[in-house]
Amino acid sequence: MAKKTKRKKLIEKLDKVFSVYIRRRKAKNEVAECFTCGKKDHWKKLQNGHFQSRKHYATRWNELNCQVQCAGCNVFRYGEQYKFALNLDNTYYTGLAEELLIEAHKTLKLDNIDLEMLITKYEELIKQL
Repeated sequence: MAKKTKRKKLIEKLDKVFSVYIRRRKAKNEVAECFTCGKKDHWKKLQNGHFQSRKHYATRWNELNCQVQCAGCNVFRYGEQYKFALNLDNTYYTGLAEELLIEAHKTLKLDNIDLEMLITKYEELIKQL
């Protein structure tokens, strides 16, 4: 039973540190912009929006799949998935949204060591911001 608890805690910690990184990586003077509507606010008041749902581990911690979103877009407008897809293709490259859709449905198995390594990676990236 302790193994599942440890895994659950590692996933929670990774989600938290990854969310901070996503919300801060493009922030200027602590202000970030919603990827789908353009609303600007302090990064702490914004959310880590996922194009493909968090339930898909293959894209859950994918930096392109995750962008800053306001609560209005992420929660109340269900992630604005259509706008999100258009913006992904316009911001990065054409076809990215479709690639992420395909990638999300692949099986990815991460063990506890993988999760710990990702936590360390994103903690270090946050320090560099």
